[in-house]
Amino acid sequence: MPEETKPVMGQNFIHDFIDEDIAPGGQFAGMTVHTRFPPEPNGYLHIGHCKALTIDFGTAEKYGGLCNLRMDDTNPTKEDEEFVDAIKEDIHWLGFDWGDRFFYGSDYFEEDYRQAVGLIKKDLAYVCELSPEQFKEYRGSIGVPARSPYRDRPIEESLDLFARMRAGEFPNGAMTLRAKIDLASGNFNMRDPVLYRINHMHHHRQGDKWCIYPMYDFAHPIQDALEGITHSLCSLEFEAHRPLYNWVVENCDLPSKPRQIEFARLGIDHTVMSKRKLRALVEEGKVSGWDDPRMPTLCGLRRRGYTPRSIRNFCERIGVAKAANVVEYGFLEHCLREDLNETARRVMAVLRPIKLVITNYPAGQSEEFEVENLPGDEAAGTRKVTFSRELWVEAEDFLPEPVPKYKRLYPGGPECRLKGAYLIKCVGYETDDAGNVIEIAAEYDPDSRGGDPADGRKVKGATLHWVDAATALDAEVRLYDNLFSDESPDAGDKDFLECLNPDSLEVLTGCKVEAGLSAPKAEERYQFMRQGYFCADSKDSKPGHLVFNRAVSLKDSFKF
Repeated sequence: MPEETKPVMGQNFIHDFIDEDIAPGGQFAGMTVHTRFPPEPNGYLHIGHCKALTIDFGTAEKYGGLCNLRMDDTNPTKEDEEFVDAIKEDIHWLGFDWGDRFFYGSDYFEEDYRQAVGLIKKDLAYVCELSPEQFKEYRGSIGVPARSPYRDRPIEESLDLFARMRAGEFPNGAMTLRAKIDLASGNFNMRDPVLYRINHMHHHRQGDKWCIYPMYDFAHPIQDALEGITHSLCSLEFEAHRPLYNWVVENCDLPSKPRQIEFARLGIDHTVMSKRKLRALVEEGKVSGWDDPRMPTLCGLRRRGYTPRSIRNFCERIGVAKAANVVEYGFLEHCLREDLNETARRVMAVLRPIKLVITNYPAGQSEEFEVENLPGDEAAGTRKVTFSRELWVEAEDFLPEPVPKYKRLYPGGPECRLKGAYLIKCVGYETDDAGNVIEIAAEYDPDSRGGDPADGRKVKGATLHWVDAATALDAEVRLYDNLFSDESPDAGDKDFLECLNPDSLEVLTGCKVEAGLSAPKAEERYQFMRQGYFCADSKDSKPGHLVFNRAVSLKDSFKF
């Protein structure tokens, strides 16, 4: 991402902590700020992850530091290289880079195991044989300590059982390795939490080498310390896990001691942020895939027409806070409009076309007009559009009988401007046998080339966009709305699938676009005059079958 497109990260409470840490006498005085982004490769990144990765990578950028990318593949369930590749692509698309610091959590499995053995030898971990049902039964409650009859198991016995767990002698659920911390702790995460569990499952990178896997709360601080991470930035759900993070760092033999800092997760109305629920939408066919333009995934937003700068600006402007909050989807759209208003090339497209015949324009004649690509930006240049006797205009720009204050085309109505071309006046229309209007007749003023009257008279009608029928291209246009009609589809006991918006996608066929759009550039955004901002669909659009997605409408009703 070019420097001028990168938002400047503002000061926030995380940076206040970091400033203290790197100041003289601070925990990391004289050290390079080093963060990490640890996504689990069991799905595609969504806008919620974007906030986290913007904080992780953006903080490193702010301090001239480093940020690692580490795939959290400590749980083999539903992890896949497809997701790994997609995550890397999305992060690069946003303009961030991890250099040569790309890792997998599974790279550290041997070291995780070694550290666990070390804890057993220190009498800080033991093998527990409670079944999952017994584990829940013995968990205790507020004021009632947890219990485990295996807590005082001899060190040598735990070492032997743990080695046999690794060797695959026991079935899933038969045993766990637990930390020996405090069964009476008011923080249930510290009540001798599980460090390892048995899971006889094929791993996408390690194959069948392992049948025991470390828990995230154990593996993550070890990985951070081994990579020299100074600040482990994570969402607020891990705040209650921080004492365990610190316990692991303090009691394992590690080369450094990272600091964990938590921030509030991003919530947006009219959507869901759970990967489990997003996966359900895909697997149950409620959307066309992870990159469906209605999805909050980064690949879906990109396909819809969102830009990296608009998303990064959104993440920066919503701020970093400790308290959970829900942001209006309209603000995300607002950030996109701001960006595209400056960068999107203006073109003309008619989405619901009706034929307009200029009866006094010479049959067989054609001419060209120079039209600006981006008003007010000479560097954006101009393009040529053709004009002839027959044009396409929007059906909504004509009424046989006008309603009050209607300033578009109707018989005997005011003069209207054809954008950049001529003034016209409606003189009639034709209908089919069912009474539907199929053609509008108009006359033009030959002396009004460019859209302005030669005598300076005032034009009372509207300015209309149009496309030359002789050169127009057919296109399919997809109009998107919120995927969910309920602003909080996953709140409480709601079935989020029952909150889906049946009108979230409208497909228009037979639309007409300028001839210059015969081969639209990948990821180039356009403003269809009076209609909104669009881009060619990255999967379905091709020469001879143009498909455009509306990224966002022109109307901006967002209130700050």
